[in-house]
Amino acid sequence: MKKKALYIFYAVCICLAIGYLSSFATQSSVNDWFTTLNKPSFNPPNWLFAPVWTVLYIMMGIAAGIVWAKGLYHLWVQTALYHFGFQLMLNAAWSIVFFGLKEPFYALLVIIALLVVLSITIKWFKVVSKPAAWLLTPYFLWVCFATVLNYKLWELN
Repeated sequence: MKKKALYIFYAVCICLAIGYLSSFATQSSVNDWFTTLNKPSFNPPNWLFAPVWTVLYIMMGIAAGIVWAKGLYHLWVQTALYHFGFQLMLNAAWSIVFFGLKEPFYALLVIIALLVVLSITIKWFKVVSKPAAWLLTPYFLWVCFATVLNYKLWELN
């Protein structure tokens, strides 16, 4: 149990660190470039994104920690965590492309790739641990919403 808690702690720290680092790209334009964009009626207020992403990164870390605790020597655990790492990189890349480079179309391509890899990640997490897979479900739903939002922002601008 102690070992599992340690894996969860490390995984949560890694996820929060990735979120924190990608927030630098977001902060670089959220208060200037982003404010000039035409937004759809369902665009949430800016203040909502940080708390939602913080909760999602914590849930992602808990899920990854649960899978990691099953043992890295298992091929299924390795495969699940490989996909998790790949989707985490795409997650960070989206912020860089959308906010840092100010390229909504290319960000749309990144977030679609993120959805695909995240779907595969959830499938592999389910093989290793059903609770871990369920912990990724709110993240998947949020990324679905973010994909629609990204599309509308690109379309309107």
